[in-house]
Order: sequence, then C-alpha cells, then structure tokens
Amino acid sequence: MGSFWSTNITKFGQIFEAIAIFFAVLGVIFYLAGRVKGKFQRPLAILVLLGPALLLLIGGLVIPAIQTILFSFKDDTSSKFVGFKNYAWVATDPNIHSVLINTILWIAITPVLTTGLGLLLAIFLDRMKRESVPKALIFMPMAISFVGASVIWQFVYNYADPKQPQTGLLSTIVRHLGFTPSNWILTSPLNNFLLMAIFVWVQTGFAMVILSAAIKAVPADIVEASALDGASGFKLFRQITFPMVRSTFIVVFATMVVTSLKLFDIVRTMTGGNFGTNVISNEIYSQVFTKFNQGRGSALAIVLFLLVTPILVYNIRNIRRERSIA
Repeated sequence: MGSFWSTNITKFGQIFEAIAIFFAVLGVIFYLAGRVKGKFQRPLAILVLLGPALLLLIGGLVIPAIQTILFSFKDDTSSKFVGFKNYAWVATDPNIHSVLINTILWIAITPVLTTGLGLLLAIFLDRMKRESVPKALIFMPMAISFVGASVIWQFVYNYADPKQPQTGLLSTIVRHLGFTPSNWILTSPLNNFLLMAIFVWVQTGFAMVILSAAIKAVPADIVEASALDGASGFKLFRQITFPMVRSTFIVVFATMVVTSLKLFDIVRTMTGGNFGTNVISNEIYSQVFTKFNQGRGSALAIVLFLLVTPILVYNIRNIRRERSIA
C-alpha cells in the first residue's frame, strides 16, 4: 500500500512539475515579447499568441491524424504496409456491414428526434410562466455523462424472470399492462432504439436551450407585425419563427449528427457492442484495444472521419452564407 501511494504521489508531482515548467516558459516568452520594440513587435506578438495554439494543434491533431492514415495501410502490428487490405475488409466483412447499418440508423434517427423535441419544447415553454423551472429539469441530464446516464437507464431496462418480481421500470409497466416483459437489451433490433432513447434523454435539453435562445432573439416587432397580418399558430411558426432560427437549427442538428457518429459511451456501457448494437466508434475501440489490430481500427477511424467531414463542410458553408447575408 505504501509503494502504491508513493508511486501516485510521484506521478502527481511530475504532472504539477510539467505544468509549472509550461507556465514558467510562457511567462518568460511573454515577458521578453513585451520588451521588444520597433518593427518586430507586431510579428513577434502574433507569433507568441498563435505559437502555443499551433503547436498544440499540430501535436494533438495533425500528427495523430497523419499517423492514423499511415496505420490504416499497415498490418495489425503496424510493421509493414498491406495497401488497401484493411479498407477491403471494411467493405466486405458482414459484421462491419452490420456496424455501418447501426451507425447510419443512429444518425438517421437520434438527431431528428433530439433537435425536433428540443425545438418543440423551446416553442411550448417560451411563453410559459416560470419557464426556467421546466427548462432546468429538462436540461439537467446534460450534467450527467453518457456513462452515468447508461447506468441510470439500466435500472429502467432491467429484466428478471417473469415468475420473479420485476425491478426494471419498463418491465414493471409492461407487466401491469397485462403483457409479458422481455429481456429488452438482448432483443434486436429493439435494443438499438432503447439505447437511442438514452441519447435523446441526455441531449434534448441542450438542443432546447440553444433553440430557445434563438427564438427569444427573434425581434418582437416582426412577430407582432405578422400577427396583425393574420399569422398565428403554426403559420406564424412556419413563416416567421423557423426561418429566423433556421441557421441555429442547422448548427444544432449538425452537432447532434456528429455526436451520434462518434457515439461510444452508451453502447460500450449497456451492451459492449453485443446483441446487434455495435457502432463504428465501439468497433474502433474493440479492434485497437481488444483485438490489438491497429490497421483495421485506423481504417475504421478514417471511415468515421470521412462520414463526419461532409457534415462539417456543410455546416461551415451555411454559417458563412448566413454571415454574408447579414
């Protein structure tokens, strides 16, 4: 036990020492840059301010991305190149086809439900008295990690033998309705939708808060003028409110799509990717850290990156278009 604590204390000491050295170096650089005068002052200031960020970007993103691309063309030990063999495996393996189908199912359903529910709640709660109370309750799951949310929902989906008392909320409700509960997490493809419910529960509050802020930013005089012209209810929403918050809606929707694509925590915690629930992110983890095949895991990571890229490009173009119009 003593060696355990001494080892941890040594590691924490090394961490704090590295942090102290980092800030000390930054302090010296800023001090020297502040004393420079003349024509070198502006270029040096730009270098000092952007340099650390560029170094972190290169070391934390660019170099790992290049390494991942190289690993995707190598064998499981990354010792020799195998060409497009790993990508051929992605394209032909039936198990990976199932993983891709599940991933597509996630990005086709969860962003729509999450953003749609968030928008509906934002509209319904916008005119409510003391709206902060229900908004806080709906937003509260965002404070819980996906792992914590999965643990909570395990109690909802818990299953026991029909002859035994049911401890899971869903099984208890089904039994009271006169039906026989089933082992929900083992039932495919139902289990995929049950896992999606966890994602929607956690992320709807985020979508609601962002969209609610966008709705409140709609000028009141435009809404009042439209109401005087006879627009009300759904017509007012379709012609005035939604066009004014469309750019925010697209950003939130794109964020939900990207979050769904890289989802890992819920699947890993609830099923470990078994029973027909596996997705790309979990398969990457399994290939690299369970099967120790860096080549296939890297190839899947590149496929995931290619799936995310069009969404990000569209989102950036949409933001630029909105700014140019404004």
